[in-house]
Amino acid sequence: MSDNNSSTAKSYLDSAIAQGQSALGSLTGSTGDKTEAAARKDQAAAEKEASHTVGKLGPLNVSPSGGVSTDDPNRSEGSWNQTLGSAKESLGGLVGSEALKKEGAQQNAEGKGQEAQGQLSDFGSGVQDRVKGAAGGMVAGITGDREKEEEMKRVHDDAKTKQRSAEADIQKQAEA
Repeated sequence: MSDNNSSTAKSYLDSAIAQGQSALGSLTGSTGDKTEAAARKDQAAAEKEASHTVGKLGPLNVSPSGGVSTDDPNRSEGSWNQTLGSAKESLGGLVGSEALKKEGAQQNAEGKGQEAQGQLSDFGSGVQDRVKGAAGGMVAGITGDREKEEEMKRVHDDAKTKQRSAEADIQKQAEA
């Protein structure tokens, strides 16, 4: 929906065009086509990266498209419970209290579940609202309602930011 050239779909299209252009250059022996294909492929990779970029400050998320979202409260509360749980585990180990270690481990595990619940909630609502924004924007465009079209673009962009933020956090945890 954004017109800032950071669309994932546009990056896939540009990548496919680059592949075709590269194949044409190989068939014809044209170094110009090969060079242009390589540049287009690099541009497609940059577009894809930009479409997945989200700036994060606490529970606030901002994307290059101007989308803004806030995290589900379960994400930050779960993270806090993990921190407290880990601290209790460490303190329990330090002072020799198995009960405190056990309590900390349980709080840590519950915090992980709580954070995951918030991430899934943000991901799901992000996808749902992106569809709502895209569909609403198309209808508004067809009917000529420019104000509604802009409103639906904001809905789409904010939802994309929420979805991408959840994806980034889920990816970080998967890599840890």
